[in-house]
Amino acid sequence: MFSTGQLIFAAFFVFFFAIVIFLSYKKDKKLHSKNYKGVKWVGIVFILFIIILFILKEWLKN
Repeated sequence: MFSTGQLIFAAFFVFFFAIVIFLSYKKDKKLHSKNYKGVKWVGIVFILFIIILFILKEWLKN
């Protein structure tokens, strides 16, 4: 399906892309923790809302 060269390129691309993303995150970690203090609670509430929707869907289906 893919040639050997394409697979090697994909492997290198994923590896180096992950390194760049990690280094960028590490560099901006202090700034993000200062500016986005309550974001984790918004994420938790959103996930709980989705779970409640699925529970209601199953409950009302029966």
